[in-house]
Amino acid sequence: MTAYKPQIGDTVEDTGRARFGRVMGFEGPYVQLRPISGGREWDADPEHIRQATLSEALRADVKVANARSRGERP
Repeated sequence: MTAYKPQIGDTVEDTGRARFGRVMGFEGPYVQLRPISGGREWDADPEHIRQATLSEALRADVKVANARSRGERP
């Protein structure tokens, strides 16, 4: 089985932190992720990264859009 190699812009899950984020770049051995709602990036171990399913990615985007429409800061 080939290991998943994330690309900039991919929506992924950091299974080590149970968080979804977008791939923003690569720094040393780490993948830099930013929360779907924006905010501060974090470094994730590539071994703990998996590509989000289409359903998971859409769910994360809709969650952010709904919060913004209610005037909340997600």
